[in-house]
Amino acid sequence: MTKDTMVGVDLAKNVFQLHAASMTGQPKFRKKLSRQSFLKFMADQPPAVVVMEACGSAHYWAREMIRLGHEVKLIAAQYVKPFVKRQKNDAADAEAVVVAAQRPEMRFVEPKSAEQQSRAILFRARERLVHQRTELVNALRACLYEYGHAVPQGIHQIKRIAEILDTHSSDLPDLMREECRELLDQIAEQTTRINARTAKIKTLAAEADTARRLQTIPGVGPLTALAVEAFAPPMENFRCGRDFAAWLGLVPRQFSSGGKERLGRISKAGYGMHTSLCGKESTRKNFAEARLKYMI
Repeated sequence: MTKDTMVGVDLAKNVFQLHAASMTGQPKFRKKLSRQSFLKFMADQPPAVVVMEACGSAHYWAREMIRLGHEVKLIAAQYVKPFVKRQKNDAADAEAVVVAAQRPEMRFVEPKSAEQQSRAILFRARERLVHQRTELVNALRACLYEYGHAVPQGIHQIKRIAEILDTHSSDLPDLMREECRELLDQIAEQTTRINARTAKIKTLAAEADTARRLQTIPGVGPLTALAVEAFAPPMENFRCGRDFAAWLGLVPRQFSSGGKERLGRISKAGYGMHTSLCGKESTRKNFAEARLKYMI
């Protein structure tokens, strides 16, 4: 069925703003709906192209709209902003979503499945724990520095810190030792949680066919392989390996004008989770060189 209506939705927690227009841009209606009535309203509508910003809960609503028979397109928020009129409000945002989606050169975000989102949450949970553990280690190093013990950075310095605290000949007060040992216990707890999530990721990577194939690329381990499945869109969306490398952020920063090209350093301006996808520069280069031949 040919869809002749495009509905732009400005998502929120409680109130959704809708802006419907024809495929040629002629406005049809504007509505302000509560969260409860939004799903019922869209179920009563004929199949249409529903456009939303790729923000919080967007992938959930995309799956719901597809279930109702609508075609869904997600747009990155930075691509919608130039089309917002002078006064910013929910109605103007919904209209800007439609105007942006009707541009023939617009790029869209592929909706994620529920399984993809759950794996992404697992990766973000592990990353959050790593950041918290790093904060605790730095706090512990700062405490020792106040007493003249300069400890280098790195989680592998924990054994050295423990030896300093256990040395009775040092001039560390007992109260300070107690607080530092408490920090050591918290670091051990975080390490246990990180290891549990790492083991879970490795198990999932061993079960997924694509993740197993990805691990045949030199420098790609189970964490990186499963991260590609969790965060990257389907590989069919990329024409070649260079497009995937650009999605990762392996492109130089450009400041060209007047026919003169000025290329800077690698911008890393790709997907925001590039550190989780491939934490080392050498791994990112391996992805670019592989040209997706292991994935398609």
